[in-house]
Amino acid sequence: MAPAGPGDVATTADIQAVMAMLPHRFPMLLVDRVEDIILGTSARGIKAVTINEPFFAGHFPGRPIMPGVLIVEALAQTAGVLAIRTLGDAGLGKLVYFMAIENAKFRSPVEPGCLLDLKVDYVQNRGRVSKFAGRAEIAGKLVAEASFTAMIADPPA
Repeated sequence: MAPAGPGDVATTADIQAVMAMLPHRFPMLLVDRVEDIILGTSARGIKAVTINEPFFAGHFPGRPIMPGVLIVEALAQTAGVLAIRTLGDAGLGKLVYFMAIENAKFRSPVEPGCLLDLKVDYVQNRGRVSKFAGRAEIAGKLVAEASFTAMIADPPA
């Protein structure tokens, strides 16, 4: 598969496809599926937040809330799928590393039973370094947002 041009559509990535693109595994794989992928432009990730998430045991006992940093990580994983899928075959085996997180804002708590809708857009793409804007929503209500920069690299030897 050749690198995609902006606007090319690649529809979805189910959990098997996500796991083929990202090195993350339980408990750090925070995206269940990526839909509405518009290569080089945007994507929408889905995370079903369940009470069985390991972080709920300590955050917080009696009032389980998904840590904001993990919401940002879920946005970044969605962006990672978008970036790797956009690269086509050139993206196989690559890693996507955070370089910066900016303007992170958390608007409402994310609790067990929520379906987290993770929307990411390319803001800038300069080869190996890309900037993204992300929004996390539940039932259309904004719960978190952040801008972040990531680098696509080969895994360590």
